[in-house]
Amino acid sequence: MGTLSIVSTPIGNLEDITIRAIKTLFTVDAILCEDTRHTGLLLSELIKRYGEAFDMVSETTPPLIPYYDEIEFKKLPEVIERLLQGEHLALVSDAGTPLISDPGYKLISECLKRNIKIESIPGPSAIITALTSSGMPTDTFMFLGYPPEKQLARIQLFDTLSQSVRSLKHHPTLVFYCAPHKLNQTLLDMKQVFGDIDISVARELTKIHEEIWNGNIRDAITTFTEPKGEFVLLIRLS
Repeated sequence: MGTLSIVSTPIGNLEDITIRAIKTLFTVDAILCEDTRHTGLLLSELIKRYGEAFDMVSETTPPLIPYYDEIEFKKLPEVIERLLQGEHLALVSDAGTPLISDPGYKLISECLKRNIKIESIPGPSAIITALTSSGMPTDTFMFLGYPPEKQLARIQLFDTLSQSVRSLKHHPTLVFYCAPHKLNQTLLDMKQVFGDIDISVARELTKIHEEIWNGNIRDAITTFTEPKGEFVLLIRLS
């Protein structure tokens, strides 16, 4: 029986890679990845930067297997069979911790059913990076991924959250991911449902142009008129 390693990779700054992650990525039989080009570049950079420092890093990299949402179900039998045959495979996303708004849930579920060993190698996560830098309460939080694509469904979600969260004794910080082209309308919808509450907007985390912005939703709308990069939105309903 093989092992599936869930390997977290940097969300921006390459120096955030862990020694354990490096060791795993260069010793597994193959790597399952969202984008083979992206992961290939990551491995090349690791060789350049850490090849001499770590004996575990070799110029021969493991085979890269495409594994993204659209083909996850199709690839599942092949991957499970390799694990049953005793291979050690790694699962990575394009950045950060796999499975968080990325493919892999079906694979993990199937591995658990078949008693295939799973190990999660912790590392960078945009959620935790944004939360700890935001100034929002960190004792209780709720991650909700990307809001629905359609505006009606998005507003319905916000309405439900407004009613349910505000009924709690302790209000959790709500954390969302948001693509740049959806930011303006998402902020407008939040303002419509929640009112002009305080918000923390994080973007380009750990990169050169990292920004953690705090203010109300109205000012966020006027500030981010030409949004670039992936965003993390954090709010707390009072």
